[in-house]
Amino acid sequence: MLIRPMTPGDFDGVIDTWRESKRVVYTFLPLEQMRSREDDERFFRERISTHCDLWLAEVAGEVVAFMAIDGSYIDRLYVHAGHLRRGIGTALMLKAKALSPAGLELHTNQKNVAACAFYERHGFRAVKFGISPPPENEPDVEYHWRP
Repeated sequence: MLIRPMTPGDFDGVIDTWRESKRVVYTFLPLEQMRSREDDERFFRERISTHCDLWLAEVAGEVVAFMAIDGSYIDRLYVHAGHLRRGIGTALMLKAKALSPAGLELHTNQKNVAACAFYERHGFRAVKFGISPPPENEPDVEYHWRP
């Protein structure tokens, strides 16, 4: 496995990974399930890549995960559903901790129980419970990691 910065040539692989992960994980978010590839590509280009540093995990030349991080805030961390529980998310988390050794923050959906458990295993603590902004309007949780 290789953890490295994303390059423009990785775009399709990152979008494929993101879409497959959302398809499997976000069954409770109908709007995410309905988004077209073009919608996701546009959102990624306009909202994610313009504000975040992008890192990916590659296995045998294939993009299998990515992380978008803005300073100490993990905006996105997605692992392709076919590559879960292989240490890939942990490798990206270790990269995030190396990039921001003073601490990290993130939000996730409360219904994403696997993500909550993952972050808690990595030393994150829930600090605030709320509702995600529209159009989701779903219960979310803010996590902090402080070394």
